[in-house]
Amino acid sequence: MGHCYHHALSSAKRWGGTADDYLPLHHWFDESKSITADFRHRALRHHAEGLFMLERFFGATITLSTGRVVPVRLIGEQHVIEDFGFIPSFADWVRCIRPEPWMGRAQPIHRSVDPFAATSGPAPIARGQANGGERAMGDPGRSGDTWPVAAAFATAAE
Repeated sequence: MGHCYHHALSSAKRWGGTADDYLPLHHWFDESKSITADFRHRALRHHAEGLFMLERFFGATITLSTGRVVPVRLIGEQHVIEDFGFIPSFADWVRCIRPEPWMGRAQPIHRSVDPFAATSGPAPIARGQANGGERAMGDPGRSGDTWPVAAAFATAAE
């Protein structure tokens, strides 16, 4: 399948009504094309969790122009199966993402925002530091045990 309109036509053929009855649901699945206009856009919603997200956005059922009530999740399953032939899990997508170093560089902010955060004791050891590696930028073990970002916010607030 290529376009959400064709998915909507397929839904109308299967459950009745018109393509317009289904278009908002199929458009929701494919909105992520605005982020990346190739098959990778499907990683955001084309999986089992995406089917439940569809229900949260549109409700458990929709009522067609003919008055027939159709479960939203069935329509979502039809869309994903037409694209893949099966319904992957989000874990199936994640296993295909190649980890990059920047993905694991989360910086803890608790010391700069939590007034009750413990400030005594030794600074935590950053990855690579235990075996002689350099400290990461913004490592709390730097001079004054403060973060550059925290200093910027403090200056801006004054």
